[in-house]
Amino acid sequence: MKKHKCGPRFKALLKEVNITPTAFAAFCNVEPQHVNNWYIRGVPYPRMDEIARLLSVNSLWLLNGEGPRHPGAGQLADQTGNVFDAQETRGVYTVNIDSLDVEIPLYKEVPITAGASETEVVEIPGEFIRLPRSHLESLEVEPAQAICVPMIGDSMSEKIEDGSTLAIDRSLTQVVDGQIYALEHAGMLRIKYLHRLPSGALRLRSHNSSGYPDEIFSAKQIEEQNIEILGWVFWWSTLNKRRPPVPFC
Repeated sequence: MKKHKCGPRFKALLKEVNITPTAFAAFCNVEPQHVNNWYIRGVPYPRMDEIARLLSVNSLWLLNGEGPRHPGAGQLADQTGNVFDAQETRGVYTVNIDSLDVEIPLYKEVPITAGASETEVVEIPGEFIRLPRSHLESLEVEPAQAICVPMIGDSMSEKIEDGSTLAIDRSLTQVVDGQIYALEHAGMLRIKYLHRLPSGALRLRSHNSSGYPDEIFSAKQIEEQNIEILGWVFWWSTLNKRRPPVPFC
């Protein structure tokens, strides 16, 4: 198989955003070994545009390093709003970071009052997570409907690791079987696969099923226990838990 030169750029992009091959493979519905192969052989040509869009870069730049790295980076607008090619007229291009990224508010589970055992999920003032606008557009997520939350615990490992940040689409609360959702359960933030059951019941399933068995809640229990679907999980970050020790140092 002929190799092309985008492998190192692809690998560097995943490293920049702290996404592991396993996490990216799950997002693209491929095996982790495929992603590792792309490091060496490069991203397959049929998937170049798709992968470039997911990573918010131009496909030509990803392929061979030519042209601006970010979409729209080679254009500027004058005071009248006319758009022109900055590369051609000035020899440089300017990237408007604000137009490429979206600030998404961060929510966390916190005690209702200081020292209380009861909790609630609330917005943390002044804390945001920046995500590429293209990520949201590719999934038809309105920025105003997006929030971010932390992953607490290992119930979703090895899919989503403890401490990961997740992005939620608040507009999508209707359950699609087998999709991952964020829930507030009596003030507790939970991340689970959801499955609909007859009579309005729900099955909550963890990815780490050996340590967390399925939970089933009837419609009455959902109401009594204040179980609210916050939205669909459309993005998450995953970091390694520790830096590997370097031998012979």
